[in-house]
Amino acid sequence: MKIIALEKLSHITQKLKSEGKKVVLCHGCFDLMHPGHIKYFQAARKMGDVLVVTVTPDVYVDKGHGRPVFHENLRAECIAALECVNYVAINKWPTAEETLRLLRPDIYVKGQEFENLDDKTGKIQKEYKVLREIGAEMRFTHEIVFSSTKLLNNYFLNNNSV
Repeated sequence: MKIIALEKLSHITQKLKSEGKKVVLCHGCFDLMHPGHIKYFQAARKMGDVLVVTVTPDVYVDKGHGRPVFHENLRAECIAALECVNYVAINKWPTAEETLRLLRPDIYVKGQEFENLDDKTGKIQKEYKVLREIGAEMRFTHEIVFSSTKLLNNYFLNNNSV
């Protein structure tokens, strides 16, 4: 099974790293799976040997009223269905800070929309600080970008005909 509890995943990532494997981590809400997410995961996977994706738990999704649309377990299952993803876990905290400390990936990947490390929530700046603390690298993908929030608002949430 690809979906694993964070504590168990921590042991797996440490074992993989001890075997010389490069562990790559992606983290986010991933409320509505779309082509941008798939391209992002595929690009991230090429940066290392193992791709781990952690999902923001429902209680900490801060995307507005009615979000997330899809429950954390369903979001994790959709990501786990992708061939390029090796492991998925549901995060326990509001940000990836503690997850980064626990899993200690070699590379943490975000989309190019975060490349200037400017995030109105301040999360990316806090995560970058932890990466420096644990000696991990931050990289960015340069793939097609969609916004789940815009897609949901424009095509689903505000359109009663769907």
